[in-house]
Amino acid sequence: MRMFIGGEWRDRDRVIPVRDPYDGATIDSVPNATAADARLALDSAHRGSASMGALPTYERAKILTRAAENVAGAAEDFATLIATEGSKTIREARKEVSRCVNTLTASAEEAKRLSGETIPFDSFPGGESRVGYYYRIPVGIVLAITPFNDPLNLVAHKVGPALAGGNAVIVKPATATPLSALKLAEALLEAGLPPEALQVITGSGTALGRVLIPDERVRMVSFTGGYEAGLDVARLAGIKKIGMELGSNSPVIVWEDADLEWAVESCVSGAFWAAGQNCIGVQRLYLHQAVYGAFRDRFVERATRYRIGDKLREETDMGPMITESEAKRVDQWIGEATAAGATVLCGGGRRGTLVEPTVLEAVPRTVRLHTEEVFGPTVNLYPVTNVDEAVAQANALPFGLQAAAFTRDVDLAFRLAADLECGGVMINDSTDCRLDTMPFGGVKRSGLGREGVRFAVEEMTELKTVCFTRR
Repeated sequence: MRMFIGGEWRDRDRVIPVRDPYDGATIDSVPNATAADARLALDSAHRGSASMGALPTYERAKILTRAAENVAGAAEDFATLIATEGSKTIREARKEVSRCVNTLTASAEEAKRLSGETIPFDSFPGGESRVGYYYRIPVGIVLAITPFNDPLNLVAHKVGPALAGGNAVIVKPATATPLSALKLAEALLEAGLPPEALQVITGSGTALGRVLIPDERVRMVSFTGGYEAGLDVARLAGIKKIGMELGSNSPVIVWEDADLEWAVESCVSGAFWAAGQNCIGVQRLYLHQAVYGAFRDRFVERATRYRIGDKLREETDMGPMITESEAKRVDQWIGEATAAGATVLCGGGRRGTLVEPTVLEAVPRTVRLHTEEVFGPTVNLYPVTNVDEAVAQANALPFGLQAAAFTRDVDLAFRLAADLECGGVMINDSTDCRLDTMPFGGVKRSGLGREGVRFAVEEMTELKTVCFTRR
């Protein structure tokens, strides 16, 4: 598949194969772009930003609405592509497509809500002769660096708001899963998007990032990925806006009065969705001692019924990890934890890129399976006896994207919502709960800024103040 830069679909002699992580089969290839290609994308985006800035609001909204319709009209094709190039099952992929349609539709709506306010310049002595207002203007060029785990909707979460705000966008999709981003570009161009308003460049993130990120024409970098990569982006960026979602190690508290059946079902899905390769996936479960045994037994029983394998089969619950090296890493972390005293309650096996849904208890607080984001299908269980202990344990790590709690006690729910250190608290749902229009982002090492369509549009625009003085 060709990349889209400089207003054209372009091939290159050097290509990167795109492989199905389930069986390793090559399904396509994409150009391995060079520094010269990155400079071409920057020059084109610079021209595209002028086109987008001059485009009326209703036209931006119309393009995004048509793009949403184009995606909806090819929903099964998009879902099959997501499930083939990535880790998601076909059922998971269909949900991602529906969310992408929602994200683009919401972006079209938010384009029409960009507004400002009048400013009371006469609120201070000397300002009696002045009137004014402020409004929002595009930042210019947004560089969107996207991950492999949601290869369509997380691209839409950056491109949709950027276009709604009147910007041009350069998308650098994950090397493992670039095809969904390229197919989304087709949908946007068919909807009437000015060609130079969007660049989708494929290749090495490190090599291309050295050219794209520090360029002063890029006025915002929107990055989703790991913490260490986020540090590199911040060092390169210089003086410009940065939005980052850097993952987490999400805690869930299940209290003694919780609806255990719902808590188990919700948390099993939250732990093993997309083979656990999910920034808000459930990783640490803090269970009240009174229900620890009952929850554990039900959770393990449900996890052992998970069907793993071919992503395109309707009955498959969980597919492979994105690469065998990632599967080996998770396998190694499980081995480290068990060597240090953890007990595997179910799972723990690996076959190629397939890692069994794995549940552990007695996991030492010093091993990587506890202290870092696993980004794989494992979950740890811990007993707690009081609220202070549960909150302290949940907050103990330097992450804070989302947390969750299951309880019927309204007072306790409000206390946990206030005391858990994170960007979002889900009450009676797992951490893997996200509405595409809600503010989404973290604190501590989990990131900077907020996504969610309205909030991303605000991040991708600037305030401009105008003052008139009567003479």
